[in-house]
Amino acid sequence: MSSNFGRRPVLAGLGLALIGTQALAKGKKMEDQVPFGMIGKMKAQPGKRAELIAILGSGTGAMPGCRAYLIAEDAKDPDAIWITEIWDDAPSHKASLQLPAVRDAITRGRPLIAGFELSVETRPVEAASFWKRS
Repeated sequence: MSSNFGRRPVLAGLGLALIGTQALAKGKKMEDQVPFGMIGKMKAQPGKRAELIAILGSGTGAMPGCRAYLIAEDAKDPDAIWITEIWDDAPSHKASLQLPAVRDAITRGRPLIAGFELSVETRPVEAASFWKRS
């Protein structure tokens, strides 16, 4: 995969990965707003996945409007990362891309990214549970 990719996909992909965590309550339905979700698959440069994950996770403080943020390693591809996000709404996600911590992580992570394989928008409707590290 070529390492030449445009600025917009890089910002969007890293923005997916650099937003704060706030898990949804177990069994709680989302109401009174139109939630926004994103699921993306990104490829790290060969052998750089752990380093990229550390950078992506470093920018995950309390970000306004972010309900959940999960970085997962692909079980079969040693360089692939899956990112799942749930936001109060699309404007909250867009605004997060301007935050200093997010912009810093984008700058640091960009050289470690080989490309983006998938990015889809979703409309979350319910969360049964969410695993949280202690």
